[in-house]
Amino acid sequence: VAVHAKPSCQHLLICRHKLCWKGCGVCPRGQRTNAQKYCQPCTESPELYDWLYLGFMAMLPLVLHWFFIEWYSGKKSSSALFQHITALFECSMAAIITLLVSDPVGVLYIRSCRVVMLSDWYTMLYNPSPDYVTTVHCTHEAVYPLYTIVFIYYAFCLLLMMLLRPLLVKKIACGLGKSDRFKSIYAALYFFPILTVLQAVGGGLLYYAFPYIILVLSLVTLAVYMSASEIENCYDLLVRKKRLIVLFSHWLLHAYGIISISRVDKLEQDLPLLALVPTPALFYLFTVKFTEPSRILSEGANGN
Repeated sequence: VAVHAKPSCQHLLICRHKLCWKGCGVCPRGQRTNAQKYCQPCTESPELYDWLYLGFMAMLPLVLHWFFIEWYSGKKSSSALFQHITALFECSMAAIITLLVSDPVGVLYIRSCRVVMLSDWYTMLYNPSPDYVTTVHCTHEAVYPLYTIVFIYYAFCLLLMMLLRPLLVKKIACGLGKSDRFKSIYAALYFFPILTVLQAVGGGLLYYAFPYIILVLSLVTLAVYMSASEIENCYDLLVRKKRLIVLFSHWLLHAYGIISISRVDKLEQDLPLLALVPTPALFYLFTVKFTEPSRILSEGANGN
């Protein structure tokens, strides 16, 4: 039941008389229209799929942090591990603070509006013109708070990074040159605006596509890593702990993507799908010997 009887702007789509739409307006933050086109507070709990989407958006800066830390730290640097831990701490604290400042304030819980369709993410594209002349701007967050909470999280991530990371890098990054110490931080100053624009423009598309993005990217990056590391058998995986960590991390991403696609609607039917998680790595190990470049070149030369 609506708290107040204020008609929303969606009334304008069925009401063309000027006296009718004078009382209509945009829904306040934290509310969206119900079936009768009246503003109604968002009191539902996020679905599992909503949490998985927020988890995906929260993982993006963390994965990028880890990638650039590893990229710029070098093999001889002992500071990479501490920077990885610091990045994890920054993103974890940013997530906790974001939940605490969201409605209801002070608890690790949020109330949300149910996502019904893709257009819920882009209300700015559906501003009505009741008299075909005047456009009434009715943009509001129909998917509250899935759209804006990501921006808040990114802001806290950036703030905590600027407060903590420079001090840590200056203290422990002794193995790097002065020009290389802060490159991972500089990289974050580039990818945070990119992630913000990505959420602003493609948030709705990411909401529906992120399970498939996780699966595709995790498969591609695992294959590239194993190829670049010249992993050809199980022994090559076990010889270094770092390779096992990378492998298990990709397996977690595979499982995350599979659960996101299934949405755990029928848990007893979807759990067997998790048995497919090791399949890409096993397939690579079984077939890598047939795609060895040196072998292909030698066989081609013998054939000529």
